[in-house]
Amino acid sequence: MIIVKIGGNVIKKNLDNVLYDISELAKNQNVIIVHGGGNIVTEISKKLNIEPKFVTSPSGIRSRYTDEKELEVYVMVMAGKINKLIVSKLYALNVKSIGISGADGPILIAERKKRIIIVNQRGRKRVINGGYTGKIKKVNRELINNLLALGYVVVIAPIAIDTDGTLLNVDGDQVACILASALKVSTLIILTDVEGVVVDGYVLKAIKLDEISSILPKIGPGMNRKLLMIKEAIKSGVNKVIIASGLKPEPIKHALEGSGTYIMGE
Repeated sequence: MIIVKIGGNVIKKNLDNVLYDISELAKNQNVIIVHGGGNIVTEISKKLNIEPKFVTSPSGIRSRYTDEKELEVYVMVMAGKINKLIVSKLYALNVKSIGISGADGPILIAERKKRIIIVNQRGRKRVINGGYTGKIKKVNRELINNLLALGYVVVIAPIAIDTDGTLLNVDGDQVACILASALKVSTLIILTDVEGVVVDGYVLKAIKLDEISSILPKIGPGMNRKLLMIKEAIKSGVNKVIIASGLKPEPIKHALEGSGTYIMGE
């Protein structure tokens, strides 16, 4: 079993090449796709005159702030526009697929963040309402395994639900890593708009688990967050995670043949 996480820039610029690779991959093994698309959510929000909001954590990580209006757009774009675009393109490639979100089943149960600490432009901290973002706490493996057993490629939008039935925005990388851990997948591929983990201008070909902490201060907050999630996934039993460019022809084939950065337990 393999999970492929497709970032938003890859969806916009190179989706057809990615999905062709997945159509080949799916001939021999079970495949799960987790997609992002925050940049597409931002575009649609602006068209609807809803200005997206972003906040910065004390550790320097910038993330989308999801209020009630933004949640409506997020669910519409992620579970609707992007998810069904991927399903339709897979169908054109003669691939059986089914598009769902983490709220279906539900597959992903998350805890809503009641409050979050943010830092303003002057570096001052303050506490604000957490909005409609969540941290995944539980995975329902049964539904995914049943769909895979029926021969479907499962396409998952990064939406979760809490125990009160509230829909929540959850990070796509978080979804991919937690699903990889829960399902004990052999390989997780994260396709992004860079060649891999870049330190001092060079792409690292391989990172061992015990090297991650020393690398974190040398990379940007987006990649920093990815590595922290990947570290937990590998500690939970995922054999190998690959961060690679999704903007080239045959991106998955190249990733499996050694392109990008490999992160392994040993």
